Amino acid sequence: MSADAPVVAVLTAGGDCPGLNAVIRAVVRRCIDVHDAEVVGVENGWNGLMENEVRSLRRDDVRGILQQGGTILGTSRRDPYEQGDGYASVQRTVERNGIDTVIVIGGDGTLRTALRLADEGLQVVAVPKTIDNDIAGTDMTFGFDTAVEIATQAIDRITTTAEAHERLMVVEVMGRTRGWIATWAGIAAGADAILIPEFPYDLDEIAEVVRTRVRRGRTFSIVVVAEGVDPPPGHDRERRLDALGFERVGGVAYQIAPELEERTGVETRVTVLGYVQRGGVPTAFDRVLATRLGVKAADLAIEGTSGVMTALRGPEIVAVPLEEACSEIKKVPPRLYEVAKTFFG
Repeated sequence: MSADAPVVAVLTAGGDCPGLNAVIRAVVRRCIDVHDAEVVGVENGWNGLMENEVRSLRRDDVRGILQQGGTILGTSRRDPYEQGDGYASVQRTVERNGIDTVIVIGGDGTLRTALRLADEGLQVVAVPKTIDNDIAGTDMTFGFDTAVEIATQAIDRITTTAEAHERLMVVEVMGRTRGWIATWAGIAAGADAILIPEFPYDLDEIAEVVRTRVRRGRTFSIVVVAEGVDPPPGHDRERRLDALGFERVGGVAYQIAPELEERTGVETRVTVLGYVQRGGVPTAFDRVLATRLGVKAADLAIEGTSGVMTALRGPEIVAVPLEEACSEIKKVPPRLYEVAKTFFG
């Protein structure tokens, strides 16, 4: 490696997600093996870039991490704009380590921070990650496939218990503002109703679905609920915010379940899958997608491109402006939800 080799930094910020280590591995291997560049890992997300917590990453450092969950670099919810002075908060670390480009792996909040830093002059390439699959500009984010697989397997198991005990099971999955996991896992597991933030729901209609099943001799039902749906009428959601100002949600199934039990007369139970959806080994699909996104990010960083995000568009990995990625939170399209509704009941 030459003395004037480019220096690429990589960090993971926000919530953890299956496939993060696959991206880190791809960035390191592509930069070192193909571009003869130096790679430094920033520890604990934006916090590390603010506090100069960096370390060199070599080939041996990423050996065997492809299939590991979590992130070898750590992560945090600290943000240069919420807990610092924007670009000024990270500039010293960038200059001290001779960093040419920072590859940022993160979700919607992280991408918005990356865009602001790029506007202030930081060379940034972003890689979209979230199990929620709600980032605009890309067909799919890595981590989503793993989360759907975990949720689907859980619902399959819960279904056997529901059938054995003739119960209505309300299964809550992640999805703060969008219902991608609920929709995909609900379709895959044959749910009898799926409640997501994108579309209003009527408890009386859901109750009628359950009662109709009972009349047909189907004495159990499965209702899948995204954590971000509105509580039923007469119930309030506790307002809690995380470090980035996002609303913390979860537990709405405990408000929905008794309402359905009262309307149907069917014994009802709740299962909240929670963080189990975000942990563990990534699926083969997520490993490949994360790898492809990481390789593209490394290439863009070496080219000197900034203010972009790698994205899956059809079969190709492309660069899209960060402005596009941050323009909206991607919704479940009505046509997909109509497919799901075909099988309600």
